[in-house]
Formats: sequence, C-alpha cells, structure tokens
Amino acid sequence: MQLFEGFKKGKNKLTFTYKASPKQTLYFIGEAENLQIWTQGQGKYTSHWLPSFDDVNEKLIFNLSIQFDSSFEVLSNGKLKNDNINSNNNGKTWHYQMTQPMSSYLVMMAIGKFTKQATKTKSGTPLEIYLDEKDADKIETTYKYTTQIFDFFEREIGVKYPWEIYRQVPVRDFLYSGMENTTSTIFAQDFVVDKIGFNDKTYINVNAHELAHQWFGNLITAQSGKHHWLQEGFATYYALLAEKELFGDDHFNWELYEMAERLQKASKSDTIPLLNEKASSLTFYQKGAWALHFLREQIGPENFQKAVTTYLKKYRFKNVNTDDFLNEVKAVSTFDTENFKRIWLQNPGFEVNQALMLLRKNAFMKSYLELVDLQNQPFAEKKILFENILKTETFYPLKEEVVFQLAEVPFEEKEPLLQLAMNTKNLKVRQAIARIMVEIPIAFQANYETLLNDESYITQEIALGTLWRLFPEKQTTYLNQSKEWVGFNDKNLRILWLTLALMTENYENTNKVNFYDELLDYSSSKYESSIRQNALTNLLFLNPNDQNILRNLVNAITHHKWQFTLFARNQIRELLKTERHKKYFQELLPSLNAAEQIQLRRLLEN
Repeated sequence: MQLFEGFKKGKNKLTFTYKASPKQTLYFIGEAENLQIWTQGQGKYTSHWLPSFDDVNEKLIFNLSIQFDSSFEVLSNGKLKNDNINSNNNGKTWHYQMTQPMSSYLVMMAIGKFTKQATKTKSGTPLEIYLDEKDADKIETTYKYTTQIFDFFEREIGVKYPWEIYRQVPVRDFLYSGMENTTSTIFAQDFVVDKIGFNDKTYINVNAHELAHQWFGNLITAQSGKHHWLQEGFATYYALLAEKELFGDDHFNWELYEMAERLQKASKSDTIPLLNEKASSLTFYQKGAWALHFLREQIGPENFQKAVTTYLKKYRFKNVNTDDFLNEVKAVSTFDTENFKRIWLQNPGFEVNQALMLLRKNAFMKSYLELVDLQNQPFAEKKILFENILKTETFYPLKEEVVFQLAEVPFEEKEPLLQLAMNTKNLKVRQAIARIMVEIPIAFQANYETLLNDESYITQEIALGTLWRLFPEKQTTYLNQSKEWVGFNDKNLRILWLTLALMTENYENTNKVNFYDELLDYSSSKYESSIRQNALTNLLFLNPNDQNILRNLVNAITHHKWQFTLFARNQIRELLKTERHKKYFQELLPSLNAAEQIQLRRLLEN
C-alpha cells in the first residue's frame, strides 16, 4: 500500500484490511480451553501483528477492538469501553480505549481463561489483577503488596500515575520476567506462587519494576538504545526504593550489595559502558540503578525527587535523552553532572569503591562486610563472634554468611553453631545449612531431617535429594513423606520425586512404568518450558537412549523461548558426540515435522 501526496493535515481517515501470520511477537500457547494468546513487542516488533511504525519516537493513541470466543477473557491497553456479544456466532468484541499517546512497542493483547480481582488505589486509579482460573487461590500471595507499591510510587515520584487504569496478567512461557505494556503488564507464570512458594520466589520486585516503567519508559520514552538506561535503570532503582519502603533500609542495602557484587564480577569482561546501545542488560538495569543511587545520595533525596518530578512533567508523553534528565539535576543542585556522566555513564567498569563507601553507611552492611573479610581467618578466632551473631535478631544475611563460613570446618567443631543456626527458625539460614552439608553425620541426621518440613520448596528439594543419597536405608521413608509434593510452577519437587522413585530399588515396582510415563509426559509440548526442561534434564540422566526423550528434546529446539531452545541445542550437541546418538537422531528425522527437521539437520551438519 502506498499513500500519495496531496493530503492536508486534518481529520483524514484511512481504513484497510490486512491479514498476518506472525512468526514472532504474537504467540499462541496451548489448545482449546487451555489456549492463551499474548504479545511481546519489546523494542521494535509490534508491526509483526499490528500495522504500525516500529519507532519509539512516534507516539500515537492506540484503541483496539478484538473479536474472540466469549468464554475467554480478552485484555488490551486502556479502559474497556464496552464488550458486545456478536449476534452471528458465539463470539464477542472487546473495545479498549486509550486517551494518551504511546510508542507502538507498548501495545498489547492477552487472551486466556483468567480470573479477575478489582480494587482501587488511594488516589482512585482502578487496579485489575488476573490469574489463570486454575490459580485463583494464589491471587493474594502472588500480588502481595501491589496497592502499597502503587501508592508509594505516586508519593515518591511526585507525579500521579499517568494512565486511567492498571492491570497485570501472567501468561505461560513468557519470554522474560515481565513487560510494561502501557496500562497492562504481562509477566511470567513462574511468578505465580502459593504461600510456601512465596518464601523463596516472589513477584514483588518484578511487580514494582514493571509498574515503575509506567512513568519511566511509557510516560517518557528514551529516544534511542543509547539512552535505554533512562528506562531500565530507573525502573530497577525505583523497584528497590519500593522494597525499601516495604522491608526497610537493611534489605535495601543488601539488594544494592548483591547488585554491586554482580557488576564487579562482570566488569572483568564486560567493557561496554552504560551510555551505549550495545550495553548488556546487567549494565542497563543494575549499573543504571547504582548510578541513580549514587546520584541520589550526592544531591539528597529531596533534590532528587524535585529533579525527577520536573523531568517527568516537562517531557510527559514525549521522548528524552540523558542530558534532558541531567539538566533537571543541575537545576536543583550544584552537583557536577558532567563528571558524573563521564565516570558512571561513559566509562566502562563499575565504581566499586564509591559503592562500598555508600554501603558502609548502613550499620548492617558495615558488619556484613567486616564478617566477609574474616573468611580466611582461623575458625577458632571467630567462633565467639559467630555464636553471638547467631544469637542476635540481626538481619538474616549475617547469619547466612556465618553458616557459609562453616562449610569447611570439621563437624565436631561446628556442631554447636549449626544447632544454633537451626534453632533460629529462619528459612534462609536453615536453607544455607541444607546447602553446605555435603555429608551428614548420624548425630545430625534427625536435625537435618527437620528441613523436609520447612515451608520452602528450595529447602525441601535440597534436603530430599541429600537425605536420599546419604541414607539409602531410609529412602522409602523419605519418598513416602514427600509423595504428594509438587513445588513451584516448574514442578521441581514432583519431578525430583519421580526421578528418585525410579532410582530406588524395590520402591513401588508395580508403579514404576507409571512414574516414568508421568516424567516423560512432563517433557512434552503439553507443558511450559520450565517444566519440560526439568523433566528432560532428569530423563537424560536416567535413560539417554530412549528415543521418546530424544523426540521431545528435538521438539524443544523449535520452541519460541530462546532460553529453552538453547538448553535443548546444547543437550543435543553433547549427545551427538557419540556415534550411537548420532544414529538415533538420524533415524528420527523422517518422523519429525518440517520445522523440527530443519533445526535437527543444522545440528547434525555442524
């Protein structure tokens, strides 16, 4: 289609019909009642399914009308203006309306069998939170603190939420943790947790990060990839500020410390600076957050808030660059923004000394860093200190570090401290014990077995595997105790249990075929990639010659999620090192579909 010259600026209207069979951006997951359809247009991909210009600098008001089966829920950007039952079939049309412009990569659609809960924020913004119907009982644990985070952001940022509504929905096999589509965040199903899963994995940080993007990224949008940190660095930092509001200063500094550790380690090989479109995600997100933290500490929280508020109001619904933000910092302070820009944004590496200087202002972090410095000291010289730490009510990472430093200490010397650590009843501290105990003396076996009862799917997984390995005479007892366990969304406990049950001699021999079939089924395309990957890993350990497993492994390399396809490719490459498996894969070729054949041939030929 071409539009010729001659049109005057005004109320022109263009209507056209089109069809699209997108190979990316619009994804169809599952079938029939289990079907989900969702989009992921991050950056420049929305035009694969919706006629649009993939240019972040072009902002339009998008209104979508979507027709689909009336038994499903259909979500899009903006407010639902109305939904009409179609008279000629059992379908329905949903009309969503935006009132302000946005970049096309933020247009979304999500369709599925969702349950919904609606509420309002303190300022009156409607909040809609969704879950798959089968997860209705997990809505409170998954979305915990959502309204508190929203209310905090409006206070902290100093600019009211810029849109008419906010909704969130998890989908299966999403490509990333979450995506901040305007008014309507999509996030990964793996963050849907029950009350036990919440102790190990929560949606809180991702929730806050994607909500922060509604200001930083959606209200104002970076002009180019070079300034991408203005979106990801801000969203990462404000998510940390939200966690500080919820969990306190020690938690906030601990998260900053862990970021600093990752950045310092990565800086040895990652030499691309923050103000570069080719910077890594770690740089954009976490170094960007640290740069903002350093800036906020230098000019003070009040000046920082003034600069951010003015910046957002001045450029609302427009595109920005780094100097636009730094000019607002200069307007409220005498801070040397050019030096800041050079050191934090244009130089590679990470300013570890400046980071440590800020961290040590926190009493907990000062104590933690002093404890880390004792790693190579003889145990006898720090035993009393360890005992005192384990007896106090200090923030858990101090106690966790004590346990980690006990790893190589002979059991007889560390047993009293292990007992103290177990008695803290802190799940993270007890989990640290589960991790360091490669061997378990008989004297400590009963204590270690209590970890099986901890409300932590990670601790239970570690403890079950360790006890099953070290005490074969009690394998049946452990398996019977854990028979109904499922675990996270990836079925970590169920898949472990099936694997151990198959490996345990004379354990429910009449059911072993069923156990194997269930495990094999989890590796099939009926399930999410996280479940499939867990199952495939264990199946390849149990029986790498089963062509049913190999067939499911080949199917995995055609999956839309790159992390899963990379896993499958690496597994196949490893198997192809043996002539036997090369022959197995060659024999499979004729029975595969076209996409599978193309991908497998590439691996066979390399």
